[in-house]
Amino acid sequence: MTRKIRVLVAKPGLDGHDRGAKIVARALRDAGMEVIYTGLHQTAEMVVDTAMQEDVDVVGLSLLSGAHMTLFIDVAKLLKKKGMEDVLLIGGGIIPEDDVPTLKKAGIAGVFGPGTPCEYIVEFIQKNVKQ
Repeated sequence: MTRKIRVLVAKPGLDGHDRGAKIVARALRDAGMEVIYTGLHQTAEMVVDTAMQEDVDVVGLSLLSGAHMTLFIDVAKLLKKKGMEDVLLIGGGIIPEDDVPTLKKAGIAGVFGPGTPCEYIVEFIQKNVKQ
């Protein structure tokens, strides 16, 4: 028997829109994953601290405010600094295609924009998570 995949869904920054994050969180839960949702207005430090405390396999960031190039990369750097390179880091929201290569280079394994089917996100996690 293997342990369920544990996912932290986080809303960093001042973005107050979390409908998409909640939809994704529910889809992940419905797919059999354990999901922890941080709520709104998290700092990068709060996200990484929670990821460590909850011993998650995946951190999923959701951001619509346009600060993804700062906040997503800050989370990636902190995960690395804390020795959590085995945690799969993904992000979603309003993210211009031109920013995706830089985010991936920084350690965000998957970037999902509006309209991405939840099944695709579930499959991506299942294929890429390190357990």
